[in-house]
Amino acid sequence: MFGPPPYSQFAPQFSKEPLRKTLKAEGIKYAFLGRELGARSIDPACYENGRVRYDRLAQTDLFQVGISRLVNGSDSECIAILCTEKDPLDCHRTLLVARALMERGLAAEHILADGSLESYEDSMLRLLDKTGQAPPDFFTTDDERINKALREQEARIAYVDRELERTSDGTKA
Repeated sequence: MFGPPPYSQFAPQFSKEPLRKTLKAEGIKYAFLGRELGARSIDPACYENGRVRYDRLAQTDLFQVGISRLVNGSDSECIAILCTEKDPLDCHRTLLVARALMERGLAAEHILADGSLESYEDSMLRLLDKTGQAPPDFFTTDDERINKALREQEARIAYVDRELERTSDGTKA
């Protein structure tokens, strides 16, 4: 199994089947890539003390396949990756998927709750502020500051598998 089915108890219109049906009626294609790009890996190597690590997840073959599908699809399609989080900074799609797309030269914009767009770069500036990162200095690059902020935000929002979680003494929780 690859995590929970694409279903939202809080926003059922975004569950897989209702969403597919609605989009089809509007002539919009839908492809579910939750196995490839989801935040809940079945690979135990992607976890540390039960918490998924995005850097490890990003290295898996399955994730790379998903990113390749997005990159290749972007040659001929306008692609949207959906999330119901109000703030993109609270979603793995920003911290993991959009980051991987940016590293491959694609642009990413986030649709905010008010309908406005925020560039990936602007979301990273907000993340720096949200995580209280120090202003740039002579010894720390912007990339280092952003990476630190991404790790801190990941620690707040990443999925925790209670079966893999361990207590501080190394025993299962």
